[in-house]
Amino acid sequence: MLEKYVKKILNAKVYNAAIETPLDMATSLSSRIGNQILIKREDLQPVFSFKLRGAYNMIAQLTQAQRDAGIICASAGNHAQGVAYAAKLMKIKATIVMPVTTPGIKVSSVRARGGKVVLHGDSFDEALAHACELQEQQGLTFVHPYDAPDVIAGQGTIAREILHQYNPDEIDAIFIPVGGGGLAAGISAYIKYLRPEIKIIAVEYEESACLAAAMQASKRVTLKEVGLFADGIAVAQIGKETFKVLKDHVDEVITVSADEICAGIKDIFDDTRSVAEPAGAAGIAGLKKYVEKYQLKDKTLVTICSGANINFDRLRYVAERAEVGENNEAIFSVSIPEKPGSFKRFISHIGKRQITEFNYRYNDAEIARIFVGIKVNGDEEREALLKRFQEDQYDVLDLTKNEVAKMHVRHMVGGHSDGVQNEQLLRFEFPERPGALLRFLNALGDQWNISLFHYRNHGAAYGRVLTGVQVPKDEVKDFHAKLDELGYPYWDESNNPVYEAFLN
Repeated sequence: MLEKYVKKILNAKVYNAAIETPLDMATSLSSRIGNQILIKREDLQPVFSFKLRGAYNMIAQLTQAQRDAGIICASAGNHAQGVAYAAKLMKIKATIVMPVTTPGIKVSSVRARGGKVVLHGDSFDEALAHACELQEQQGLTFVHPYDAPDVIAGQGTIAREILHQYNPDEIDAIFIPVGGGGLAAGISAYIKYLRPEIKIIAVEYEESACLAAAMQASKRVTLKEVGLFADGIAVAQIGKETFKVLKDHVDEVITVSADEICAGIKDIFDDTRSVAEPAGAAGIAGLKKYVEKYQLKDKTLVTICSGANINFDRLRYVAERAEVGENNEAIFSVSIPEKPGSFKRFISHIGKRQITEFNYRYNDAEIARIFVGIKVNGDEEREALLKRFQEDQYDVLDLTKNEVAKMHVRHMVGGHSDGVQNEQLLRFEFPERPGALLRFLNALGDQWNISLFHYRNHGAAYGRVLTGVQVPKDEVKDFHAKLDELGYPYWDESNNPVYEAFLN
């Protein structure tokens, strides 16, 4: 199998559309983590993503009859741009089916390149199903985003470039972001055939880890839910063809959180001044996690910055979470006496550390509850600071890993209400589209009163909502049944300690 793919990669037709991207040294990150880090800059392609390689290669292999019929694809964005760009170069009509949740920058880019955009479904898998229906109805030629040999071979040209650009004897591992697996399959096939000693590490977003699930089950599985933060790799099932390659030629699969990806975006920016999209930074997030896990030193590690198609307004969220993802910010809730000199005494315990956030509102004559963010250098310093507060008899909560604290409560401190009874606190994810909120309110009806509501748009595919609803104890079962019917993902946060501290 590998020999077949190596031949396809060597004969791939990509350079009429794609460029050979540089392999840049990440000087700052290399110094910080004690290893030589190289970034393959696929964000510099004409469509700001590696997807152009596979799309163009497959379309270039089509017969004239297939081209004349027109082509169709499904994509969360980057493959769509690659197909539209390739089709424009070859003067072929292209229909692109994209999820309604696709970032606007990707949709407008496809239209600008002449592609006919059809928005359908909340996820890639729903868009894919619709594209297959249209392909059958209209007799179009389907260009798969990852699960086709010619697409895989096109992506595999990245591996050929890496081995030409750097001494392969010195490369220890390559870290590759994985969605459907086309990029990882192409690179691993070429690398493992020519240089089997180089480790291939697949990196997935923890809420769309379809390869990790397949490896564990020894067969392809379909995830029940897929998180869309890293929309470029938000796939529920690894490809059939890609899994044939990956199951035997990936050395390890590592998963990363949204915070870790945000930190990776910052790392790439610091070294290249390029702003990667979340999927594009997953590889570097996985690399850092792998280095920490195995305590690596003086190794040469390569990762792929796979794309830079990010909505500008999403950068608010990225900047907010990057420091936590890098373990450079600790967030605490601390109770101090409500009397003169207390703040000064508390700040003296922090020392010269930078305070990143400080929220307080008068609420009680005896106790002041403050929400504070502090710049730290890793988990050890955070734990040492927590211990110091405890030794000084402060009532303190470490909220650094608390999702409700980081997403909502930091913007709502001071929201106690003495008059609210039987309040249920719930955290929701709403699809970011018109009518989602109205559907939620209609489902609740007039039976229960909403006593708290917090929403903040982060430019992501899903909006995060924190809401309090007054529900008598004998109606809680009916209330949760209504929420289950609604179908939006939700979490009951009524026992969350940060709720008790600031809102209840």
